[in-house]
Order: sequence, then structure tokens, then C-alpha cells
Amino acid sequence: MVLKCDVRLRHVFVAYSRKGILMIRTLTACTSEIDDVELAVSEILEQLDMDGLLGNTVGILTCFADFVESETVKAICDALPFCVVGSTTLGNSTRGSVGTMLLTLMVLTSDDVSFSVGLSEPLLSEDPAPLRAAYKSAVAELPEKPVLLVSFAPLLMNVGGDFYVNAFAEISEGIPNFGMISVDHNNDYNEARIFHNGEAYPNRYAFILFSGNVNPRFFMGSISAAKLFHDKGLVTASQGNQLQTVNGRPVIDYLTSLGLTLDVNGTIVGINSFPFIIDYNDGTTPVVRAMFANTPEGYAVCGGDIPVGATLSVGAIDANEIIATTTEALNSALALDNPDCLLMFSCVGRYFSMGYEPLSEMERVRDIMEANSLPYQFTYSGGEICPVYARDDESITNRNHNDTFVICAL
Repeated sequence: MVLKCDVRLRHVFVAYSRKGILMIRTLTACTSEIDDVELAVSEILEQLDMDGLLGNTVGILTCFADFVESETVKAICDALPFCVVGSTTLGNSTRGSVGTMLLTLMVLTSDDVSFSVGLSEPLLSEDPAPLRAAYKSAVAELPEKPVLLVSFAPLLMNVGGDFYVNAFAEISEGIPNFGMISVDHNNDYNEARIFHNGEAYPNRYAFILFSGNVNPRFFMGSISAAKLFHDKGLVTASQGNQLQTVNGRPVIDYLTSLGLTLDVNGTIVGINSFPFIIDYNDGTTPVVRAMFANTPEGYAVCGGDIPVGATLSVGAIDANEIIATTTEALNSALALDNPDCLLMFSCVGRYFSMGYEPLSEMERVRDIMEANSLPYQFTYSGGEICPVYARDDESITNRNHNDTFVICAL
């Protein structure tokens, strides 16, 4: 199901700070034309007010993977006079559009915010050197120290989301890192790509650095307290993303003690519907970890690292819970005083949990955003990168997330 863009409308928005000074002007565009490249380019250009671009401009493009094969992504980027980064996805939305086989573009333009785009060399292992070199090169193009990193990371079997987050935390000296890991519509995600100026890569990391008059705020929706099992456990053994024991017992034994059941293959029934909520016990907001499989030893293979000493809760996720937590997070972001725009990523696990109405989360976001007349871009991701706040102050810690809806309000 795809709702085509209405190309008669110019999706142009201007937002001002409380002092009336323009910070970021946001333009959005979309197309569902995969095979007719010329028509796709003309639709995108028709929706953008190119004469209204300010001194510094950057674009964020997300799309269904077939737009890459048809070379539509390259043609659109070649037609634009600014840098563009982004990712493939299996569902996205912007003003006037919701769909799966869709390309969306968000353009940020400003006189008092600067942008610099970076692209790493291929990532062959968890070696931070390619990320460090790309970051150093991008920083050199900015007039002052960056204050925000927006990331598009490749989906790789041998490189995890926690590596990306931890590496950039060290490289960037801890500036906020917000972004997504690439994904596509295939079962094995073999067409997942990140974009840099029209070129598509399976194993490079693209990003945007922001400097100047920008104050990002971050919001998350995952699992509400009402959907958590009452019992909490202590992580007593783990290795990276393999959760081994909870309260000194193999994690599968711990889960069955809560009432979860095993199928004939020894796998938790409905494994994707029972994510873990991990409290690092360091004063920051807990994060969600999806459980993908279990080992013969009764250990769980998860979508991110789970450190020893963390407190673990088990939650239950379904369509109603997704809509409720997305709505709550979005309303919190909109309660800010005059945000310029919202950039949003949501886990593919949430998409799949919507059952027979897979577009429902995007449709809820569209309805809320259009009621508030605020520009936005929503994209499904293979993993979410978003800072979490300390409970007692405004300090942030960058984290890798699963099964989470994340928002960056600019």
C-alpha cells in the first residue's frame, strides 16, 4: 500500500526561534516513481523551493531499495545543488505521504547552522580507524566545533550498533549522536544501503555534522511500564550481545520462570514480542534490546550489548502498545517551544508488530504532524541511535536501541 505524494503542493516550512531569528528552514518532498527516473526528478524539484535556499544546506534521503537499482536515487542527488546522505528502508513518511515503496527527502537550510557531510571508507571489522578519518575530514569543513551528529550506519553481520555508538562517542568527544542503521524489505536485508551524494554503499558510514545555532532535543517511545513483567533480574554473565545468565541462571530458564514457553525447537514462543528493557544502573534512561535467538546453552542473542550488572526487565510489545508509545513520545516532542522540524526513526520490529495494518504507526505520526503543520521525516530502521538523558540532569549518553521510536527535535 502506497499513498502517492501530492506534487501540487510545495512542502516548504519556515520556523523561527523565540527571538524571531531564523534557525533552520525545512523543505520536504517525496515520490513513488521508481522506474520513470525523469518523472521522479521532476516531482522532487517541483516540490522544493530551490530559490529559497539559505547559506548552508543539506539533504536527508530515505527510500525503498528499488530506487537504487533504477538509479533514481543517483539522478535526484545529481539534480540537487547540495550534499545528500541517507539510507534504504522498508517504510517511510513525510508531509503528504505514507508508504513502503516510497522515496522521501528532507532538506535543511540555514544561515546560522552549518552542515558538513562525512563518508567512511569500507568497514571490514570493528576498527574505528575509518570512522575517525571520516570524522576528522568532516570537522575540518566546519567553522566551529560540531554540536550534533546525524548518522546513517550500514547493517553488517560483523559490526554492531554498540560499536558505532561507542566509537563515535570517543571520536567526537561525546557530542549527541542520532541516527539509524540501514535496512530494506528483504528477509536477509541484502539490499540495505547507505547513501552519500547519490552513491549507495553496503558497508560505509555516512553522517552529517551540525554546528552553530542548533539545540537538538531527543525523545523515545519503547515499552510502557504497564507492559513489563513485575519480576526484575540482574545480568550476571554476558559477552557482547550474548546475554548468558540472569540471577545466575541461563536466560532461557529465567524467561520460562516468568511464564514464557518454548516451542519444539527450544525457542521462546513469540520471541520477537518480548524484548528486554536494560537499566545500566548509571542514572540514564533504560534502553530496549530485542532477542533474536537462543543458543543450545540457553543463552540469548540480542540486538545490542548487555553489560554484566545491568538490571533486566521483560516487556510485551503489540500494535496497541506501539501506537500508544509513539503518540506519547511525539506529543512530548511537540510540547517543546517552537521546534523547527522533527527527524524520526522507528525499528522494523515495531513495523512487523503492527500485523495486518503495518502502516498504522506511520499514519498516526502523519495525522499528528499534519495537525500541527510541522515538517518531518519518518523512516523505519534496522537499529536506532539516540542519546538518553540522565535522570537527574540534562547530560546525555549516546546509546544503541532496538524496538524503539526515536525523535530528534531541531
